[in-house]
Amino acid sequence: MTNGIKGLLKFIIIMSLVMGGLTVILIVLQNVRQKNNQKIDINADTMNLIQLEKPHEGDPIAIVDTTLGEFRFVLYPQYSPNAVKNFTELAESGYYDNTYVFNSESGAYSAAGCPQKNGEMPEGYDKSRELTERELHQDLWPFKGAVMSLNTTVDRSLWEWIAGGGTYFNGSRFALINTVEFTDEMKKEMLQDSVSHKLAEAFIELGGIPNFSQQMTVIGQTYEGIEVIEKLSQLETQENGIYKIPKDDIMINSITISKYTDDNN
Repeated sequence: MTNGIKGLLKFIIIMSLVMGGLTVILIVLQNVRQKNNQKIDINADTMNLIQLEKPHEGDPIAIVDTTLGEFRFVLYPQYSPNAVKNFTELAESGYYDNTYVFNSESGAYSAAGCPQKNGEMPEGYDKSRELTERELHQDLWPFKGAVMSLNTTVDRSLWEWIAGGGTYFNGSRFALINTVEFTDEMKKEMLQDSVSHKLAEAFIELGGIPNFSQQMTVIGQTYEGIEVIEKLSQLETQENGIYKIPKDDIMINSITISKYTDDNN
């Protein structure tokens, strides 16, 4: 065997070993990413879809007065204590008075609670209010009428940048979920692939945005004024590169924190 052939065989063996090693590394990274990106473990047997229930006497609620009418949602401090605390304190301080609905996304959802119409936080804002660690729970989902704290930033180590994962934070601004269109094909896929048949059926019956599942903190569920949620997601808008901003000034006039009663809701 000539030296040239020996050298070629040696090169092929070395490259095979390198490629094999890279393949192993990529498989490991993919598995780690999948694990890190799995936000929480879902147990279909213990899942309790509390958003399908009527609020109970004495539950905390938010009464939201907007340019387009009033809606009310029950709060879930037992599941998202830090985000609900942040929202409640801001509401009770009057922070949300005369803030903007700054995004209206093609009938799917809207975003509100910003002091500026462009959706950006003003200079000198309280950064601590925008750094509430994301809280996810298997009982809370982005059904139609869900109110969700918008994510603000993510804190990642170098390894987490490579392998995925990190600590996500949310803040003062919030999303109001309407719904995407559920085609027959989409319904079929959801019933086949969902971690829970009951969960898939709830999305199909109520509407919502399945792709937002376990991505943002759910702080509440609208039980009155769902027509306002629908209107807020269907506004005439103009894009600023980040948000679809309503052309007209659509405002949160005020948010009142109260308690649910069967007498007056």
